[in-house]
Amino acid sequence: MPSLIDIRRRVRAVKSTQQITKAMKAVSASKLRRAQDRILGARPFAVDMLRVLNSVAARVDTHAHPLLEVKPDGRTLLIVVTSDKGLCGSFNTNIIKAAGQFITERPADPGHAIALGLVGRKGRDFFRRRGFDVRYEDAGLFTNLKFSHAQALAKTAIEEFTGGGVNAVYVVYNEFKSVMAQRVVVEKLLPIPRLEIESADSTMADYLYEPAPEVILGDLLPHHVEIQVYRAMLESAAAEHAARMSAMDAATRNASEMLEDLTLYMNKVRQAAITREIIEIVSGAQSV
Repeated sequence: MPSLIDIRRRVRAVKSTQQITKAMKAVSASKLRRAQDRILGARPFAVDMLRVLNSVAARVDTHAHPLLEVKPDGRTLLIVVTSDKGLCGSFNTNIIKAAGQFITERPADPGHAIALGLVGRKGRDFFRRRGFDVRYEDAGLFTNLKFSHAQALAKTAIEEFTGGGVNAVYVVYNEFKSVMAQRVVVEKLLPIPRLEIESADSTMADYLYEPAPEVILGDLLPHHVEIQVYRAMLESAAAEHAARMSAMDAATRNASEMLEDLTLYMNKVRQAAITREIIEIVSGAQSV
C-alpha cells in the first residue's frame, strides 16, 4: 500500500496537469474563434471558384491550358496537411492513416510511385523517417498562417505537374465541420477536375471569353490552385484547434475523476493509519 505522502504527491501532480489542460482548452477556444472566422470567410469564395472553374474546364479543350491536361496514370504528388503540435486527439493519426491508405491503394510499380508534399511537423516527422520521396516540406507555419505559404506550396505542385514530374496532385486534410466534428478529405487538385455534363442538358450556361480563353485561364487557374491550397490549410488550422479543445476538455474531465478517486483512496489510507495508531495506543495501555 502506498504511503500517504506518495498519494498526496500524486494528487498534486494531477491537479497541476488539470490546470494545464484547462489553460490549453481556453487557449484553443480563443484561437478557434479566429480560425473559424477565417475559414468561414474564405470557404464560400473557394467553393464557388472551384464550382465555376470545374464547369469551365468541362467546356474547353483539355489542351487549352497545362493545368487542365488529363495525363495517364503515373506518379502522383500527395500533399499531406497535419499539425505542428500534438495533444489534439486523433487529428494527426486520422490524416496519416488516410494518406497511408491512399498510398497502399496505388499500384506498387515504380511508375505509380507517390511523391509527398508535407505541411506540418507531425506529418513531416512521420513520413521522413520512412524514406518517402518528399518534394516539399514546411513546418511551423500554423502559428502565423499566411497566403504566401499556400502560394509556395501551390507553385511547387504546379511546377511538378507541368514539368512532368507527376501526373496528378491530391491533397489530404481535415475539414472543419464543427467543434465536435472534423472530416478527413482527399481532394484532387491537379488536373483541374471537370464536371460531367449531359449532352441533353440544355440548362447549363455557356461562357463568352474576353480576352481569349488561354489568356483568362493562364491567369486564373494558377490562382485557383493557390486558393484551394490555402483553403485546405485554413480548414486544417480550424479543425486542429477544435480537436485540441475537445481533447483538453476530455483530459480535464478525466483529471477530475482521477482526483475524486485519489481523494477517496487517500482518506481510506489516512483512516486506516489513524485506526492503526489508536489500536497501538490501546494495546500499549493495556500492556502497562
